[in-house]
Amino acid sequence: MRLHELKIDPSTMRLEVDIMELKGSFAIVLCEGKAKITELPSYGETKIITHQGKVKRVKFDEGEEF
Repeated sequence: MRLHELKIDPSTMRLEVDIMELKGSFAIVLCEGKAKITELPSYGETKIITHQGKVKRVKFDEGEEF
């Protein structure tokens, strides 16, 4: 699974991410009080699919090399 759950402090409802620890490009997806992070591929396409205002799926299409 490419998405990893991030912890949200329930007492303050804050999300803290140390960007100095992360290397490369990342996307953080927030939906219904949940937060997930994923590393973006160096090439290709990443789609976040929503339905009725909620995130349903994250699709990674890295294509094919010829």
